[in-house]
Amino acid sequence: MDAKRSSPLPASAPGVADALLGWYDAHRRDLPWRAQPGDTPDPYRVWLSEVMLQQTTVATVRPRFAAWVDRWPDFASLAAARDEDVMAAWAGLGYYARARNLFAAAKVVVADHGGQFPRTEAELRALPGLGAYTAAAVAAIAFGERAVVVDANVERVVARLFAIRDALPGARVAIRAAADTITPDARAGDFAQAMMDLGSAICTPRNPRCLLCPLRTQCAGFAAGDPETMPVKTARKARPHRHGTIFWLERDGHILLVRRPPTGLLGGMRALPTGAWTDSPPGLASPPAVADWRVLDNRVTHGFTHFDIDLALAVARVEAHQTPNHVAEGGEWWPIATLDAAGLPTLFAKAAAAIRRAS
Repeated sequence: MDAKRSSPLPASAPGVADALLGWYDAHRRDLPWRAQPGDTPDPYRVWLSEVMLQQTTVATVRPRFAAWVDRWPDFASLAAARDEDVMAAWAGLGYYARARNLFAAAKVVVADHGGQFPRTEAELRALPGLGAYTAAAVAAIAFGERAVVVDANVERVVARLFAIRDALPGARVAIRAAADTITPDARAGDFAQAMMDLGSAICTPRNPRCLLCPLRTQCAGFAAGDPETMPVKTARKARPHRHGTIFWLERDGHILLVRRPPTGLLGGMRALPTGAWTDSPPGLASPPAVADWRVLDNRVTHGFTHFDIDLALAVARVEAHQTPNHVAEGGEWWPIATLDAAGLPTLFAKAAAAIRRAS
């Protein structure tokens, strides 16, 4: 990349929007939740995809989205679902509060809005789980409302386009203000999706493909020769490290599962029993039953948003006629042969796989 370039033209709403929409018409991604050109977007599918895609890749979401809409194709069917089925269907997509909010929002849409999604940002923000980004994205993409939609891809494109060199997260105010200046009144949904596609395919975090970018002549970052340095990110703090023990209690081809508390981390999900998560290894504290526990040599590590955890794996077996004392309240005996259907969160699915490999 050349160190010096001629100064770009000032970024302007018509110039950026026209160039970007022309590129989008030729290069738009074909995604299962997107309406085809000329078709009316389905608000339910737009909303569901936006929630699923938060902190999750398109490749991961594609099959999960298809399975979800096959099972619950609209607000009414989702609102009528069982809580445990919704949470199990979400397993592996992370951030389980999003699934609880999806379920709650569907119920509100059916009960208070006649099954029709509200159209404006303000009304959408009133629904459970719809923050500023999701409300703006749904308003723009589903209903064509002018809304400033800024996700991580858009944030990167705008920071480079305007050469915003303040560090995140403080720079987000300036980035949103700059994005507002280039957001058009017409084709607002296409513009939002075009910005996302540009960030995904061209204006990538590393090695941006600037020579293919339709906004190259207006990009201050390209003119300066260092677009890959933006947006500027502050150094991450070291995350806390915690410890725990996962318990695998087997009986007659079944495994003991418990339901985690309805609120908090992994709330409402089926899981293998686990004691407290502490700053040091807790050993065999708080097992779900009195049994002859054996700690395996292998362990499982997992990263959550705010901390990492290292988990020991303890296994025990009781005979079919035995009823172990002090079995965890609310536990259920699940067939090991169909454990994949239990909808275990990723952490517990990893632990189950590790234990079964060691058996």
